[in-house]
Amino acid sequence: MTCFKIALIAAALAVPAQAQTVIKFATLAPEGSTWMKEMGGFAADAEKATAGRVKFRMYAGGVQGDEKDVLRKIRLGQLHAGGFTGVGIGEAAPKLRVMDSPFLFKSSAEVDYINKLYDAEFRKYLEDGGFVLLGWADVGFVHMFTNEPVRAPEDLKKTKMWIWEGDPIAAAAFKAMNVSPVPLSITDVMTSLQTGLINGVYGSPLSVVALQWFLRVKYMFALPIANAAGAVLVSKKAFDRLSPEDKKTLLELGARHFAQLTEQSRRDNKSAEATLKKQKIAITEPAGPEVVARFEAMGLEARKSLAGRLYPAELLERIEKSLAERRKPAAK
Repeated sequence: MTCFKIALIAAALAVPAQAQTVIKFATLAPEGSTWMKEMGGFAADAEKATAGRVKFRMYAGGVQGDEKDVLRKIRLGQLHAGGFTGVGIGEAAPKLRVMDSPFLFKSSAEVDYINKLYDAEFRKYLEDGGFVLLGWADVGFVHMFTNEPVRAPEDLKKTKMWIWEGDPIAAAAFKAMNVSPVPLSITDVMTSLQTGLINGVYGSPLSVVALQWFLRVKYMFALPIANAAGAVLVSKKAFDRLSPEDKKTLLELGARHFAQLTEQSRRDNKSAEATLKKQKIAITEPAGPEVVARFEAMGLEARKSLAGRLYPAELLERIEKSLAERRKPAAK
């Protein structure tokens, strides 16, 4: 054997096979929920499509803590990815909280329209914060759930409303409604409902059922106060360690799976409303069109109060203008 052949063999042996990358993923979504079922399908497809080079390890049900805890652990390298609501998304890219602002959207189609129209810009905000978007997975339209019926803003004075601790969007919304909420971590909500520290919460019908909060409330206000954004994010540092081929695979699978998750979540929110009715949760309607107009005015006040502080006023104005333009044909 020539020295040249020996050198080639030695060089080949010195090149290790590509190591498996284990992406540790955490979320508040409970095991067995719609979100975790779709995430499981995504993880299985990712492992198969990358021939085992990329594997996900799941931590569901908040076992890794609140969304802020998960983001802190991602930044420390203890975790690598997560499924987040707008609160977590806002910690990664504060400008994106505009998507959760109160009474901004009137339909799911409008949410999809803005996500598509501003896709490149939104992805850039996340990358600047050190994250890569694998896909949007909206939580759905948010309602208030209480133990006293709500039909107008004045009715909220009777409610000890929970607010997600440190959430400026919810704080601004309830301030505009003249409500002084009780700030708590989401992981403390159920206990606080049981003890009576709070008697009002907000969330999508599906999330309220999944988290079992519906067992401690009596009413759901039919008028949604906002759409809750959701997304699956992976640390840019972890993502950049993947090969170009595997990056492309994850992005393609994410786009497909999380679009499916959003659609399934919307269907499940409708089913969850039926579950709530079976559980004797009364759904109250606003006391007339003028009440709806008052809530919407409060939403506008809240959005403007955050412009220039949480997200740029110019971004809010552009999105509102885009929505106004889209609504024109329907208004004719």
